[in-house]
Amino acid sequence: MSTLPTGTTVRRDAGLYGYERALRRRGLETVAGVDEAGRGACAGPLVAAACVLRPHGEVPGLADSKLLTARARERCYDQVVRRALSWSVVVVGHEECDRLGMHVANIEALRRAVALLDVRPAYVLTDGFPVDGLATPTLAVWKGDRVAGCVAAASVIAKVTRDRIMDGLALEHPQYGFEVHKGYITAAHTAALTEHGPSSVHRMRFVNVRRAAGLEPLGDEDVEG
Repeated sequence: MSTLPTGTTVRRDAGLYGYERALRRRGLETVAGVDEAGRGACAGPLVAAACVLRPHGEVPGLADSKLLTARARERCYDQVVRRALSWSVVVVGHEECDRLGMHVANIEALRRAVALLDVRPAYVLTDGFPVDGLATPTLAVWKGDRVAGCVAAASVIAKVTRDRIMDGLALEHPQYGFEVHKGYITAAHTAALTEHGPSSVHRMRFVNVRRAAGLEPLGDEDVEG
């Protein structure tokens, strides 16, 4: 875990690319952002992405993926993968999420995404919480997907990739409405779980899934959701 290099400051009004510009002024040219999608979902995979944007390679319309419409995310995704210096995506299946637990699975997925970049970053920005075990200086940025362009780009890659996967799973399991809620816990999803029980892609560590399956809850430290 690192702080910004000594003497580096980012003004609050620096805009979406302020962190990258500040780090590049310190000679750190390749700045990677990492983010995930699906951590809070009780069905489907966890998806992590990493992205290094080109210097001065601003992406039209880029923002935190959660603030964009599905159509705008798709447009941004196309622009990001076309303009990025390097990007990667990692899909962690629901079985591995159950085996590791969501926090461990999330950190491991973010590490893998950085490792898969074909350009070694000089610095890594993460969204919200630190990612230990990287061989690169890194900084956890509060609401990073809203204040750092490379993190926002990673969030778009992760979200669009996962949404496409969930749309495919909706065709295999039409009774759950995955195409609408993407595996997150909603009233409609809960009702479908109660009626049909868990599918083969639900995460059994989540208490609502275990309840729908008629299983005893795990210990408090092991239950997600």
